[in-house]
Amino acid sequence: MSKICVLGGCGAVGSFSVRTLADFDEFSEIIIGDINYEQAKKVASEISSDKITALKVDALDPSSIKSAIKDSDIVLNCTGPFYKFVPVIIKTVIDAGVDYVDICDDVDVTIDILKLDDQAKKANISALIGMGSSPGVTNLLAKLAADQLLDEIESVDFYHAHGGEPIEGAGVIAHRIHAMTIDIPMFLEGELKTVKFFEEDGISLQEDVDFYLIGTHRVYPYPHPEQITVPRYIKGLKRVTNKGTVLPEKYFNLIKEIVRLGIIGEDPINVMDTMIRPYDFTMAYIIDQREKILKELNFGQQRGALKIVAKGRRKGKPHQYVFSMASMSQAMGAGTGIPAALGAILMNQGKITEKGVFPPEGGVNPLDFLKLANKAFNLEEENESGDSTLIVESIDFEGKIKRITI
Repeated sequence: MSKICVLGGCGAVGSFSVRTLADFDEFSEIIIGDINYEQAKKVASEISSDKITALKVDALDPSSIKSAIKDSDIVLNCTGPFYKFVPVIIKTVIDAGVDYVDICDDVDVTIDILKLDDQAKKANISALIGMGSSPGVTNLLAKLAADQLLDEIESVDFYHAHGGEPIEGAGVIAHRIHAMTIDIPMFLEGELKTVKFFEEDGISLQEDVDFYLIGTHRVYPYPHPEQITVPRYIKGLKRVTNKGTVLPEKYFNLIKEIVRLGIIGEDPINVMDTMIRPYDFTMAYIIDQREKILKELNFGQQRGALKIVAKGRRKGKPHQYVFSMASMSQAMGAGTGIPAALGAILMNQGKITEKGVFPPEGGVNPLDFLKLANKAFNLEEENESGDSTLIVESIDFEGKIKRITI
C-alpha cells in the first residue's frame, strides 16, 4: 500500500479530498498536513480511520514541507491562495522527487509552474496540476468531446457557479479578489488575448447561463487555466472561454464592489491611531457579511454546477455537446476536493504515466476518470439529495437534442 500527504487537508477543499481518499482505501497512510494542527486533528478524528494522522506543516517553509512529505508516494496540495503557496510547495516536492497533484486554478501561477516541466522530468516525477472542478473535470470533458465525440472541435466554453459552502476561508476569498484584479486570458479567434474584469472588454463577455438544477445566473470572465492549457493540448480550437459566478448574487456583488473601490491595499493606514491593512479589514468584513447575507436570504444548503459547451463538426455538419453536472447538496469543496483525490488515486494506480508538469488534459484519460468518478459522485443516477447525473446532450445541426450516456 501507499502513503499520501494532503497539504491543506483540513480546509474546505482538502477535507473532502481526505474523506474521499479514506473511502477508496487506496492508501494505507493518509497524512493531513496543515498549519492549523488542531483543525487537522479534528478532521482526522471526525473521519475516524486509523490510517489518517495529522501533522503541523508550514506550507511556506521548504524544510517543514520536506519533513512532512518524507516517505510519501504522492503529495496532494490543497492549500490556498495558490499564488502564494503553490510555487513554494511544487518546487519543494519536485526537489524531493515525489509525485504531485494540486487544485491550482490561478492562471498566472499555472503559467509559472508549467515552466518547471523540464525540472520535473529530470526528477522523473509526475506533477498533475489543476485537478479540481474548473480546472480539472472541465478539461477532461473537453478532451472527451475532442477525442471521442466530435470529428473536429472548434470551441469550448466553460461555465461554473457555486455558493453556500459551510466554510469559506480567507484563502478562497483572496483567490477571488486576485481573479478580479489580474489580466484575464481568453482564447478568442484562435489567439490568446486578455481582458479586464471591470473594463468593457471583460464586461462584454458577461452572459446569463442556464445551469441544470440551480437555475439561470449571470457569469463573468474568470482567469482560470483552461484558456491557457486546453488550446495547447486540443488542436483546432478557435475559442476557449471560462466564466463563472459565486452565489448568492448579493454576496458576489459585495466582493465586486469592494474590489472595484480598491479596499484591498497591503500597506497599513492609520485608523483612529491604529495601523490597519485595508486588505485585512476587507477579509474580516467579507467573512462577516457572508454569514449575514446567507441568513438574510435564507439561502439554504450549498449548491454548485458546471456546464461545458463543446462545438465543432460531426460527419461534416455543425454539432455540439453540452455537459452538465449540478448538486443541491455539494458545492466548491466537494466539487474540487473529490476530483483532486481521484487524480491522486489514478496516479497511484499507475494510470497516469506522463512525466513533468501537466494539466489534466495532458496526462489523464477522461474515461479512466469517469469510471472512478462514478463511484464518488454516483454519476449514473440521481441520488437521494437530488444531485444530478453527468448529463450529456448531443445537439445536431438542426437543433435536435438527444441525451446520451458516456
